[in-house]
Amino acid sequence: MNEKLSKEVKFLKIYSFVITALLLTLFYLVLQPQTNNSLEELTVERINVVEKNGDLKLVISNSERQHNGIINGAVLPERERPAGLIFFNSFGDECGGLVYDGNENEAGMVLSVDKFRDDQVMQVQYMENTKNKKRKYGLQLWDYPQENSVEARNKRYKEIQNIQDKEAVKKAYAQMKEEGLVAENRLFLGKNFNKDVGLFINDEKGNPRIKLYIDEANTAKLEFLDEKGEPVQGGATN
Repeated sequence: MNEKLSKEVKFLKIYSFVITALLLTLFYLVLQPQTNNSLEELTVERINVVEKNGDLKLVISNSERQHNGIINGAVLPERERPAGLIFFNSFGDECGGLVYDGNENEAGMVLSVDKFRDDQVMQVQYMENTKNKKRKYGLQLWDYPQENSVEARNKRYKEIQNIQDKEAVKKAYAQMKEEGLVAENRLFLGKNFNKDVGLFINDEKGNPRIKLYIDEANTAKLEFLDEKGEPVQGGATN
């Protein structure tokens, strides 16, 4: 009996030693810093990149799970957005992004830069009507005449969506433009849908003023225009 008990005690000691050694080895491996992790392939619908404190800095997402955007700390209403990357600044606001898509009707890709606490003011863009093969691509700049107007602008856009009369909608947009709530096109450098390639500069009200381009007929042109779009005397050359 004593011999049997002695064997069992010896077995338990060995068993305890082995289990303890395995657990210590496991804890050691878990607690070691992982510096060489690598993946050959990762399939996800969305990735949120955050700072150590949890602040959102970048969203990489498909179209269905794309972030709505944040301006002045307020999440924008739900809307359809293409797949791509959305960037966020230290205030938590969206500050630009890269989105893209393409189908049987249209295709495009844009890299946008947003004004601080407002909407986009610059884009490198490519847009195409894939049915008629018309394309526009280049550098686009906008201005917002009224500073810090994003909340008022979005409120007015929401009100206009409830207007049924088309003429009333046009008047409402015209009023917004008059008040400086609408983004004004200031410059485009690239190729337009009409196949003109060049530099197109507008004034602060969005009126075309300078055009330096080559048209579809391969004719070089330089045009200076007044606020009404009429050629300035002596300011146009072909």
